[in-house]
Amino acid sequence: MILVDSTIVSVATPTLMDAFGAGVNEVLWVTSAYLLAYAVPLLVTGRLGDRVGPKRVYLVGLTVFTLASLWCGLSGELGLGITGLVAARAVQGLGASMMTPQTMAVITRTFPAERRGQAMALWGATAGVATLVGPLAGGLLVDTLGWEWIFFVNVPVGIVGLVLAARLVPRLETRVHRFDLLGVGLSAAGLFCAVFALQEGQTFGWGQVWGPVSVPGLLVAGAVLLVAFVWWQARNPGEPLVPLSLFADRNFSLANGAIMAMGLTVTALFFPFYIWAQSVRELTPTTAALLMAPSSVMSFLLAPVAGHLTDRVHPRLLVGSGTTLLALSIWLLTRAMTPDAPLWQAVVAAVLMGVANPLIWGPLSTTATRNLPMDRAGAGSGVYNTTRQLGAVLGSAAIAVLMQARIDARLGPDGVAASEGLENPGASLPAAVAEGLSQAMSEALLLPAAVILVGAVLSLFFERPRHLVRR
Repeated sequence: MILVDSTIVSVATPTLMDAFGAGVNEVLWVTSAYLLAYAVPLLVTGRLGDRVGPKRVYLVGLTVFTLASLWCGLSGELGLGITGLVAARAVQGLGASMMTPQTMAVITRTFPAERRGQAMALWGATAGVATLVGPLAGGLLVDTLGWEWIFFVNVPVGIVGLVLAARLVPRLETRVHRFDLLGVGLSAAGLFCAVFALQEGQTFGWGQVWGPVSVPGLLVAGAVLLVAFVWWQARNPGEPLVPLSLFADRNFSLANGAIMAMGLTVTALFFPFYIWAQSVRELTPTTAALLMAPSSVMSFLLAPVAGHLTDRVHPRLLVGSGTTLLALSIWLLTRAMTPDAPLWQAVVAAVLMGVANPLIWGPLSTTATRNLPMDRAGAGSGVYNTTRQLGAVLGSAAIAVLMQARIDARLGPDGVAASEGLENPGASLPAAVAEGLSQAMSEALLLPAAVILVGAVLSLFFERPRHLVRR
């Protein structure tokens, strides 16, 4: 639900504009508010799970998420306008931030090191499935039942999840932790400034936001606050929010760098692809999403195999081969993104992505947490998920700038026609514009292909996990 709700609203943007009589920038905040409220508190909610128990925090987060989903769906009937929907989405994002670190922490603390890979592989496979389910479910629900149901659908799932988690997830031992209030304040303020600036920079033209507040100013403020946060974590005489000793584990540090690269890659990958599929090839959102369906199907089918290998094979081999294969599949996708190439070429690239994904998501999360002490599982999960989300925000910002730059370079004055095509998917483009737009979008895809190779390089330096050393 968390990952699907990161993308499901984008399909409903025109419908929401009509339903609320709002502009595109107002509707974009329906997604932005969710992502901000999701990303910023992750460090805090991860540590909170260590203090009061991951099951408790997870159940509270799932309750908040489910009730906020109901609020989102009812916002039109309640007459709250687009502002009410944005507020409900922010609360929904807060619930999501409470849940995510606990899922990793529960797996880390429940499964012994030699069996954890299979559990983490299934956990990681959900990311691949969500990339398909979000756009597909959004399109189908909006077309059939109405925009409200992209939120209402979470309610029965949330209720079932609450019952199952309450009955089946064990209550894990907690330890008394002192809460680092200064660390909470510095991390929250720093992450908010940085994430907001990167996420919304394109919207504000990388200039003024409001009064003296500017995007560059927010970036500088975020960097200063985060440096101050790290300084305080190193010198905190009590118990820091993020114990820097976590990074003494080489695999944890490298896995965080690799998951940031993966978060950037996956986010940056789909924007150019869906623009090409809908604007150049004139496919519907649902049909465009179906081109990527083999990726999600293969990811889910191969997750148990990848999990089995994760517990028995050096992570360097799995993550290294997975990231290299993902880079190759993205490059193949760029070759398929022309106005007249057979669509099966894009499907072949999607199949290869589906083979690559389970070799990355599960093994990376397992490698990051495999050697962590149990009382640091929540803190480690919070850091890991924060890095992944920061990578996604960076990917969104970077690909938006790069796409516009390549459109300007390839089309020049015809860029206006291209922009009109982006706003009206399915509208026929002149042949020259379609060719230029295809080239621009395929060139933009070289960014995620290059970034994921950074993850491949980082994976070369993984140490052999301790449970394999014992063998």
